[in-house]
Amino acid sequence: MANFFKSLFSGKVENPEEEQQRNNKKNFDILKYDGLRAQRIGRADYAVKCFTEALAIEKEFETMGHLSQLYVQTGELDKARKVLEEMAGMEPEISSTFLTLTHVCYMQEAYADMKEFALKAIAIEQDKAMPLFQLARAERGLKDELSTIANLTKALVLKEDYTEARLMRAEVLLDMSQYEEAQKDLEVILEQSPDEETALILQGKLFDATDKGAEAEEVYRKVTTLNPFNEQAYLALGKSYISQKNLSAAIDVFDEAIEINPNFASAYQERGRAKLLNGDKEGSIEDMKKALELNPKDAEALSGQFENQGEKFDNILGFVH
Repeated sequence: MANFFKSLFSGKVENPEEEQQRNNKKNFDILKYDGLRAQRIGRADYAVKCFTEALAIEKEFETMGHLSQLYVQTGELDKARKVLEEMAGMEPEISSTFLTLTHVCYMQEAYADMKEFALKAIAIEQDKAMPLFQLARAERGLKDELSTIANLTKALVLKEDYTEARLMRAEVLLDMSQYEEAQKDLEVILEQSPDEETALILQGKLFDATDKGAEAEEVYRKVTTLNPFNEQAYLALGKSYISQKNLSAAIDVFDEAIEINPNFASAYQERGRAKLLNGDKEGSIEDMKKALELNPKDAEALSGQFENQGEKFDNILGFVH
């Protein structure tokens, strides 16, 4: 009893370890909630600093989730993945962690790892469509078309109105030249949503593949009317004109697309292809250089080939004399 009163009136701590734990908890909470406030107002840099310092005090699952989300938003995918994998080790029965990992791997084009994480999510939630969809995306990245179709079909059995899965299945079927099956999926989507832009573009591509150029043009024009900023519609329409050897019309479409978005690398590339076929090699070279300037990834692979503007350049565009 004497020791109790002595501690009470002197202010001395009986257990320094407990006091340290209380201080750590207080500091953790301050850092965590400062990080959350910074995240809400768009101060990602400060939020990352707060969360990182908080986690140095305590490895808390929720805070790790916030930090991984920020890393994804800022494009630091390796850091995001490291945090998420640590979270998966801490709580291996939470499927959302594995699903987030599949998204990160998809952005990294790490399709084999994406497949592994999708399978782990499926093992936890066998009755959910999303893990199957993510598995299908991974298999598509791995060029396994049949498995892609099979898992998209399983996802659609679980969730019939899963438009994103049906769109992907239609696209893969189109790539496999399974036009009748692709058409069935597109009809289902367009019956429910007649102005679904991605489905309309796929419908146009199906028309192109079956030599219905006029119908394809009509569909692509519908999309550009619905959304003048849909770049894929301009790209598809221009390519359709090229396939029909209507090169002037193709160039006009790409001109329009570039006017809307001067940084549209694919439009420069396709306009360069159209100009080359139209006999304008100088204009073609200029467009291709611009496309490579806007897309450094392609520039690294192709920059050394522009010294020769003859056969090599034509081969870059997919044509040989």
